[in-house]
Amino acid sequence: MQLMADRDYKISSACGVLGIMNENGRRFSGENIMKGIALMRERSNGLGGGFAAHGIYPDYKDYYAFHMLFETEIAKNITEEYFKLHYKFIKSEPIPTRQIPEIKNSPLIWRYFLEPKNIGVFETESDFVVSTVMHINQNIKDAFVASSGKNMGVFKGVGYPEDIGRFFRLEEYGAYIWTAHGRFPTNTVAWWGGAHPFGLLDWTVVHNGEISSYGINKRYLENYGYKCSFFTDTEVITYLFDLLIRKHELPIEMAAKVVAATFWSEIDRLPEKQKELHETLRIIYSSALLNGPFAVILANNNMMVGINDRIKLRPLVAARKDDFVFVSSEESAIRETEPVLDEVWTPKGGEPVIGRLKI
Repeated sequence: MQLMADRDYKISSACGVLGIMNENGRRFSGENIMKGIALMRERSNGLGGGFAAHGIYPDYKDYYAFHMLFETEIAKNITEEYFKLHYKFIKSEPIPTRQIPEIKNSPLIWRYFLEPKNIGVFETESDFVVSTVMHINQNIKDAFVASSGKNMGVFKGVGYPEDIGRFFRLEEYGAYIWTAHGRFPTNTVAWWGGAHPFGLLDWTVVHNGEISSYGINKRYLENYGYKCSFFTDTEVITYLFDLLIRKHELPIEMAAKVVAATFWSEIDRLPEKQKELHETLRIIYSSALLNGPFAVILANNNMMVGINDRIKLRPLVAARKDDFVFVSSEESAIRETEPVLDEVWTPKGGEPVIGRLKI
């Protein structure tokens, strides 16, 4: 009997995640994170990979950078007509790529730098942009928003992450936060829009795991106007953090206690004031709790956060070196980018690792 080679052995939900942040805002190329995520190649199977980069468009930092995926020219034309009704065009161009044999059947990949013309009935400009994302993903066939924030962008597709990075020429970009994902899809098909990271405004999320509370979380978000179009739990996580932090103005530490809530048995043993706070969060945000195994790296233009489920069913390790913060599925991936570290630790379940921009 022929034994299966080690490289062919796969574990469901074995996705790899990696995040690197310079807290002083120093920009660095995508080369290092491509090396780090490539070391975890066995965690993915070539059906999805991607990167988020924050700080890459300093010359256009005041405008919304929409990274778009189009399956057809018709979808591109319809989307552009919609943009023209609501936004001023600052710049429109294909996202630079290089042809490599590993990446096939790519969609039309475009970016637009846009300025809203009139937000109308919306309370804030951010709400207006969110409504644009929801409209395109729901109503324009074969058009998908990969990212929609200022001074950042998501680059993703079907392939191993290091190949996606080479395809998008990420070594030519400079960012102060990079996150990466190598995908092993279990419950959803492999397609360019379904790869990670997921983004909304400048929020980006990469995720290893499986959220069993997806249906409850989705219905809860729909009460606030979010529309889930990609049929994946990572989209739900992205929208939840946007709701909790941007809309409800919770600090990240408190938002973490919502999605990875303290167990009731632990709450009962807390001092009275802490007990009251945790009870209130669990009652008010019961439908925002994420159930199931997960390790998540969340980022926006001001911070990078690593967090996993309450009983740590997915691996997550953190490290620091000078003004750099690292979060990853494996320590080896971090050391591939920075061999000598000041500090390495394994966060407790539900305990966020937070890197903050200091400038």
